[in-house]
Amino acid sequence: MTNFDNQLYQFKNRLITEVKIPEQNVDRVASIISEEIRKNKSTLLSKMEEVTPIKIETRLEELSSFQEMMDTLNNMVPRPEIVRSQVITQNYICFVYLKDTLFDVLKQNAENGSTLKKCTKFLLNNPVRAFRNSIAHGNWKYKDDFSGLEFWAYKGSPTDDEQMTKFQVSQDELNFWQTLSRCVGYTSYLTLGEK
Repeated sequence: MTNFDNQLYQFKNRLITEVKIPEQNVDRVASIISEEIRKNKSTLLSKMEEVTPIKIETRLEELSSFQEMMDTLNNMVPRPEIVRSQVITQNYICFVYLKDTLFDVLKQNAENGSTLKKCTKFLLNNPVRAFRNSIAHGNWKYKDDFSGLEFWAYKGSPTDDEQMTKFQVSQDELNFWQTLSRCVGYTSYLTLGEK
């Protein structure tokens, strides 16, 4: 888990202020999540089987293939159409693919106050929740200067009189959301798939 710990540590200030991870734990967030999952592994596996017929190994294979694709494209000379394809794919994987079948289950079954609960709660609440909905429903676009994205979503469940709210996310903030999502996803599936 050291690799995931290191990836997340570059966002230590955001982990402390936005996710509410205690400062003494920000250098080992993925390791702590892995330990917390091991303590509740049989329950989590059972709950995951209730929400999806897709096996952990298959989910992990998809994440690995996604990462190989990203690594391959990142080693190419950047072209706008490649970068845009990466943005779409990465946002789908991080915020749509992992939501119902992993993050929801983890959040519902994590111990209150745990690192796992804090991370999944952050990934499932606004503004990340609104971003996920905008990705799923095609309500997003690049900012005019390409420094981030603009997106529109309902703040809660849509009602007849509610209008969508406009949000913005900077590239730095989006990088944090994506890194947290990927690290929680990989850490969880790797730990759950351990024999």
